[in-house]
Amino acid sequence: MRLAHSQAGVMLIEALIGILIFSIGILALIGMQGAAIRNTTDARYRSEASFLANQIIGQMWVDRANLAAYTAAGYAPRDSWANNVAATLPGVTGARLPTIAVGAENEVTVTIQWLQPGETNGRTLMMINRINGGS
Repeated sequence: MRLAHSQAGVMLIEALIGILIFSIGILALIGMQGAAIRNTTDARYRSEASFLANQIIGQMWVDRANLAAYTAAGYAPRDSWANNVAATLPGVTGARLPTIAVGAENEVTVTIQWLQPGETNGRTLMMINRINGGS
């Protein structure tokens, strides 16, 4: 009799330990889900930035005669594109406005910067393309 009495409450401790292990597993799953959502959002913004950079480079290929006009505000196709970038990506304001530089031999550098919600470090996409051919 004494043997059975000395083990009283062991089943309760086993149940509590089982609940603790289960809870830790659930918390780990929730953490993994949060990381997956963050990574998916990051991939979305990167693909949108890449699409937008390709979009303006394609426009510049069609409008080769006016490449220099794309480097500063005031040229309608460039301004429309810059507004589209600001509307599509988060945190595109102030120092993070998109830039376009045209260098020697029509080497075009498109730089897009954005700031994801809840983060302090900005993201940057830089695409370089050489636009050749007749005007």
